[in-house]
Parts: sequence; C-alpha cells; structure tokens
Amino acid sequence: LALNPWDVVLCISGTIISCENAIVVVVIFYTPAFRAPMFLLIGSLATADLLAGVGLILHFAFVYFIPSEAVSLLTVGLLVGSFTASVCSLLAITIDRYLSLYNALTYYSERTVTRTYIMLMLTWGASICHGLLPVLGWNCLAEPSACSVVRPLTKSHLVLLSASLLAVLAAMLQLYVQICRIVCRHAHQIAVQRHFLASSHYGSSTRKGIATPAVILGTLASCWLPFAIYGLLGDCSSPALYTYATLLPATYNSLLNPVIYAFRNREIQKVLWAVCCGCVSPSPPFRSRSPSDV
Repeated sequence: LALNPWDVVLCISGTIISCENAIVVVVIFYTPAFRAPMFLLIGSLATADLLAGVGLILHFAFVYFIPSEAVSLLTVGLLVGSFTASVCSLLAITIDRYLSLYNALTYYSERTVTRTYIMLMLTWGASICHGLLPVLGWNCLAEPSACSVVRPLTKSHLVLLSASLLAVLAAMLQLYVQICRIVCRHAHQIAVQRHFLASSHYGSSTRKGIATPAVILGTLASCWLPFAIYGLLGDCSSPALYTYATLLPATYNSLLNPVIYAFRNREIQKVLWAVCCGCVSPSPPFRSRSPSDV
C-alpha cells in the first residue's frame, strides 16, 4: 500500500494530540486539589482527546502494517467514540459554565457534584454507544455503495453524527449567548457600584467576558463545521482529498482544546511550573475559581 501523505500528517497530529492531553490527564489525576467539577470535566475532555490521538496513531499503524477489516472497524469505532466524547465534553463544560454564573450562590454544593457525574455518565455512555455501532454491524463493508465519505461508516451513520454535531454547536451557541448576557449584566452592576459607568472599566470587562466565548465557539465551529457539512453532502463517490481536507481541521480541535481549557488555567499552570521545577507531588493550597473564569 502506497504511503499517503495525508495519513502521515494525521498520524503526526495524533502524536502531538496524545502528548498534549496526556500531560493534562496526568496533572489532573495526580493533583488532589483538582477534584472540583470544573476539573473533572476538563479531565474528561482531555481523556477523550487523548483517545482520539491514540486512535489516529493506531489507524495509521494498522492500515499500513496490519491491514485488516476487523481491526479497521475497531480503530474507526475508537475514533468515533473519542471524538464524540470530546464534543460532548465541550457541551458539558459549557453547561457547567452557564450554571456557575446563573446559580453562582449554590454552585459549590453537592448538587453540582452530582450533576457533574450525571453529565459525565451521559457523555461517555453516548460516546461508547456511537463507537460500538460500526463494530456491531452498522458499517458498509458488505455493501460498499452504502459507504459515506469515511469508510467503513455508512452514509446514514455519518449523517447522524454530523447532525448531532450541528445540534451540539447550536446548543453551545445558545448557552454562550446567555453567558454573555449574564457577564454584561454583572459587569454593568459592578460598574454602577464602583461609579465607573462613564469610564472604560465597564467596556473592558464586557469585552473580556465576550471574547472568551467567541474564541471557544469560533475554534469549535472552524474545526468541525467543514467536516459536518461535508458529511451531510458527500457520498462514497466523493474524492478522498475532500475527506482528508475536512477531517484534518477537525482533529486540530483536539489539538487546541488543551490550550484553551487547561493550559490557560492558572491553577494548572502553577502545577506545571512546580513539576518543571522539580516538585514530585504538587498540591497547591488554592480554591478553584469559577468555570466562567477558565
């Protein structure tokens, strides 16, 4: 089998994704202070992206070194499940951010912890089900004409995944619109209390509160929208070049997630600096900030 440069790039991307997210998973797992709901959701996102990176590496290895239809189904199932878990974890983080602002007084309670575990169970339950579908028989190996732009997924399965992704994007957009409204209202109240209505304080606080959701939504949409739309419109006769050209940006979302959600977090930065300076078991004494600040 001739080596496809696109597959090489995907494999390299998978290696970088795995390394990045492995750092996040290890830091959250081995730091006792990171047991708050916010960090559990970030850990879920990092775990999903780590599995996605491993899936890209395994897919390359099995395609070129151990070609097998059964193994192909397993690797595709792993990729479908991990990317689904990644997108669903992003939705769970958005819901958590919204509730941390909407119910700020009751956010640090047992109810929040319970809600977080429920969201995690739903996220990974749905992701595992999606990942098992190709393995359990919903594939196009027996009927090539039913294949989608991503073999061996069927056209109907990819349409379902693309439609689900668009629904998640729409839900996140609605939630972030509500978050921006709450941030603007809070900034206005603070400005009134501090007599800064006529100053630039209100404007800068508002811009900062709106900039973060814009970056998050813009990154997710720019990475996944091309592939979602192509999954709805393309079929088995579509050129493979278009599949690679839309799938590669989608994988970059898993590459950027650690930067947006983990490495920008001040508490995680403190732990990483502590590890780099030689501390073996860092456990900084701090109280987690609200998810809306991350």
